[in-house]
Amino acid sequence: MNDRIQPATVRVFIALAPPDDAKEELAQELRSAYDTHPRMRWNRIEDWHITLAFLGELPVETVPLLRPPLADLAAEHRPLGLALRGSGNFDDRVVWSGIDGDLDGLHMLAADVRTAVKNCGVAFEERPLRPHLTLARARRGDRSSAGEIAEQLAGFTGRRWPTERLHLVGSNVGRSRGPIHYRDIESWALGKGNPTGA
Repeated sequence: MNDRIQPATVRVFIALAPPDDAKEELAQELRSAYDTHPRMRWNRIEDWHITLAFLGELPVETVPLLRPPLADLAAEHRPLGLALRGSGNFDDRVVWSGIDGDLDGLHMLAADVRTAVKNCGVAFEERPLRPHLTLARARRGDRSSAGEIAEQLAGFTGRRWPTERLHLVGSNVGRSRGPIHYRDIESWALGKGNPTGA
């Protein structure tokens, strides 16, 4: 008998991730902000991603339906040339890094991802795509920090890099009181269709 109860739902999104060296380049730029704003809730570098479609809580049994169309879609889309650039904040609370490069291609990929999800019969709230990478969230009463960090990063321009994989990601939001962690459910090489399962 299994003592661990498996969750009936999983929080899911579809994303791209910068390569490690591009993330490290931005992390170096953030070193002083980590020290001067320790009360910020900083996202783990390994969790940095660019969301293409946020699907929310899905029944666990729905997730396998997404795999074949996303694998096909990844195989058909060429890698995109992107870069991390500048910064800003949402609602004086969420600090983000902006995305530069082939934004037309990024919007097209996101539109195709959302169409593929809808064709699977998965309903989700469609939000306008605002390409960004979330870095940190301010705690209540500490909102000035978000603006200060965004201002510090405003002039940042990272190197250009090719997107490599399309990621189907699950998170542990709501499962525990600890920090949010993400894990690849599966990912597919863009332009190659070579899946690696988790």
